[in-house]
Amino acid sequence: MRFHARGYGGERRSPDEVKRDGWREQGVLAVAVDDQRLSWPERELVRQLGERLYGKRPEAAHG
Repeated sequence: MRFHARGYGGERRSPDEVKRDGWREQGVLAVAVDDQRLSWPERELVRQLGERLYGKRPEAAHG
């Protein structure tokens, strides 16, 4: 019998699984500003929230 504690061995979760679990378990939302599953207004809202909470992104600040 092989046992691996969570995070040590076994199969690695995909980034989307990590994001989904973070949302479901801790209420943390991780979303890319350019996620094509979102409509333009939704992506713009994500960008505005990010700028309000954390400031402008370096590439956005320079043009």
